[in-house]
Amino acid sequence: MTHQALVKPTSVILVSGGARGITARCVVRLAERAGGSYLLLGRSPLEDDEPEAAKDCRDEASLKRCIMEDLMARGEKPTPPKVQHIYKGIQARREIEATLAAVRQAGGQAEYIAVDIANRAELQAKLAEPVHRLGPVSGIIHGAGSLADKLIEKKSLSDFEAVFSAKVNGLENMLACVPVSQLDFLVLFSSIVGFYGNAGQADYAMANEILNKTAHYIKRKYPSCHVVSIDWGPWDSGMVTPELKKAFEERNVQIIPAEAGADLLVNELMPSGEEAAQVVVGNFPVRPPEEGGDALRKYRIRRRLSLDANPFLNDHRIGRHAVLPATCAATWVASACEQLYPAHTFFSIEDYKVLKGIVFDENLADDYILDLKETAKTPSGDITFDALIWSEGRRGRPLYHYSLRVTLVKEPPAQPPGLKFDLPVEPEAVPISGSELYRSGVLFHGPAFQGVERVLHVSRGKLVMRCVLPRLDERLQGQFPVQTGNPFIYDAIVQSLLIWAQTYYKAPCLPSSMERLEQYRAIPFGEPILVQLEITAQSETAVVGNLAVQDLSGQSYVRITGLQGTISPRLNEKIGARSAAAG
Repeated sequence: MTHQALVKPTSVILVSGGARGITARCVVRLAERAGGSYLLLGRSPLEDDEPEAAKDCRDEASLKRCIMEDLMARGEKPTPPKVQHIYKGIQARREIEATLAAVRQAGGQAEYIAVDIANRAELQAKLAEPVHRLGPVSGIIHGAGSLADKLIEKKSLSDFEAVFSAKVNGLENMLACVPVSQLDFLVLFSSIVGFYGNAGQADYAMANEILNKTAHYIKRKYPSCHVVSIDWGPWDSGMVTPELKKAFEERNVQIIPAEAGADLLVNELMPSGEEAAQVVVGNFPVRPPEEGGDALRKYRIRRRLSLDANPFLNDHRIGRHAVLPATCAATWVASACEQLYPAHTFFSIEDYKVLKGIVFDENLADDYILDLKETAKTPSGDITFDALIWSEGRRGRPLYHYSLRVTLVKEPPAQPPGLKFDLPVEPEAVPISGSELYRSGVLFHGPAFQGVERVLHVSRGKLVMRCVLPRLDERLQGQFPVQTGNPFIYDAIVQSLLIWAQTYYKAPCLPSSMERLEQYRAIPFGEPILVQLEITAQSETAVVGNLAVQDLSGQSYVRITGLQGTISPRLNEKIGARSAAAG
């Protein structure tokens, strides 16, 4: 398949922040490669208010001296703020004019439009005439940005709005003026700050991460449009001040040469078939040392849950009401611990108890509280937390929902050898289809959790099944997005207990506790896995088993010890099998 260049001599490209800085360099390089017409948007006015005597002044000192002399000649006082304001205006106009000339010399056409892209009405009005004259816009490069670096406690609302509006509101307004459906490409200039974070740039990180997520969303909705958000590291120009450049160098963050960055953008629009919606350009910054040392700390995190915010819950109903899967509560805790220690990775869960699950009914609490208590920090870097999820009942008394212990590690230990899943020779045995288990009601789960592909073997002491769960749209994951742990795949694994209980006790089974889980590597969506359940104890009211999960080549993913499920015939009224298909 041939992948044609997205910029052609006939292309009309809308570029925010495109007349100055790094975006301008990219535009000039694109014009050199493919020509095209460029509508360059910027906030700087283009009026010629440069003093005649300053025409030949090129260095900062001589230009400012000319400005001061001109002000005094007109009877005005040359205050430092006034001189600086005029100086910046002259420099901006000169840079814009240089960009326009460079684009034309490179073989393209360029027009500058002075406009605040955060003002939708103004943007629509100023785009109407050039678009009518040149033709419809076929591509957008959103390079506008603004900085207001301060620690978050020192930021003002105006600081936030200045940073946020250029990136987020500006993109919204451009897409309101130019529908994505007519675009060949949409390029968003994001930053590694949105991907990794950076002290003093909370608003900038947030705005850039919104660009990243927007790229993924638009790419799914408009697959024919080439959409990419480029998470640039710092360029050797543009908004990287000497102070910021020094800070990046101290953290071993590489500075991108301007020519190399421009070439990368050009190559992105000459696609070879690779169409990632997000590209990170730069190296991983060294994270600052974690504070606190060996001190053991406590944390309290509140979360408001709703059915509307978590569409996947409609696929996990017991009777009329949606119920939070126990696997979601576990990964909620694990992810919260990882966010406290970003250099660590979730490895194990111990002593997990479902005390009173969370049901989305009239008794749903206003807030759910996660209490985390660090209980150990080892010399090798392991950190262990005791966790409790609870809420306040109607009479002000605490209701306890889940308790568990989570351990984070610097490096996961080596994977244990994979188990050999020996299946007894049963000539007449026929694998049980997962689709039949879901259809019949042996498994009550909707599509978000339908990961059981088929049961390969089931006996009093063992069950072996093959699972694969297609990727779940991020929008449907709601407040429980997949991170190191995948609650949706874990739920499919735990369904082995339900299948076994229905087979031998003709009654539903719900997980109630677990002794230990060890995750050696994350289980990806779309990859087939083998799950072996070995029954260690059973009765009419409970079943206990150990689980091993591995890929088809025998490499381990997860080991679970002492997983217990409560068997209850009364649940047949709500989630019981509608046939004896699994018998």
